[in-house]
Amino acid sequence: MGIPLTGDPFDELLAQSQQTACSHLEFLDRVLSPLAYQRRQRSVERRIRQARFRDEAATLEAFDWKFNRSINRSQIKELATADFVRRGDNLVLAGQSGLGKSHIMQSIGRCACVAGYRVRYTTSAELLRELGASLADGTTPKKVRHYSRFDLLIIDEFGFDRLERDAFPQAPGLLYKVIDGRTRQCSTALVTNIDFDAWGEYLGDAPLAMALLDRLVDGALILKFRGQSYRAHRAKKPDPAK
Repeated sequence: MGIPLTGDPFDELLAQSQQTACSHLEFLDRVLSPLAYQRRQRSVERRIRQARFRDEAATLEAFDWKFNRSINRSQIKELATADFVRRGDNLVLAGQSGLGKSHIMQSIGRCACVAGYRVRYTTSAELLRELGASLADGTTPKKVRHYSRFDLLIIDEFGFDRLERDAFPQAPGLLYKVIDGRTRQCSTALVTNIDFDAWGEYLGDAPLAMALLDRLVDGALILKFRGQSYRAHRAKKPDPAK
C-alpha cells in the first residue's frame, strides 16, 4: 500500500490492539489515521505555500476584533468556511485603507487552503505588471490560463496605486480576460479602497471598468468596511521604551 510505517510503531500498535481486543477495522483506523492526518497537513502546508500570502501571520485568531466593532465577525467566520468558493461566488471587500481588509482576506484564503482549495494571492500592481510584461515575451495566453486555474484568486490593493497602469496601459484589458475566464467557474476575491464609480479612472477605461464590474461584482458577496484606521491608531501609540 506504500504506507511509510516502520516496524517498531507497527508492533506497538499491534500489541495495543491485542490487549484491547479491537476489531480489524479499529486496528486499521489506528494505523492509518495518524498517517492520513500527516499527509493532509503536508497538503495544506503546500497549498498555503503555493498561495504566496504576503502576511504569514494573517489569521482570524490574530485579528483585533475589538478595535472596529462594525466588522461583522460572524459574517467573516461564515466566509472562512470557504463555502462561497465551493459555490463559485466572487467576494469584494471595500473600504478605506487601514481597516484590516487585507488581513481578513488573507485569513479567509488560508482557510480555503485548509479546506482543500487551490488559492493564489496577488496584489493588483503585481498582477497588472505580470500581465503587461507577458506582452513582451509572448506568454500572455499562458499567463491568463495560469491565473484562471485557481479555485480562489485574491487580488489585493485594487486601486491602491496607478503606476502599474501607466507602465503597462494594455494590462487592464488583460485583467478583464483573467476575470472573464473565471466567471461562473471559480471564485475571485478583490480588496479595494476605491468606490466602484472610480474604477473607470483607475483603469483608464470607463467601458472596460463597466465590463469588469459586470463580471466581478454582479451577484458577488460585497462587504463594505467602515471605521477608524487600525494602522494609523497603532502608529500613534507612544513608544514605552522612551
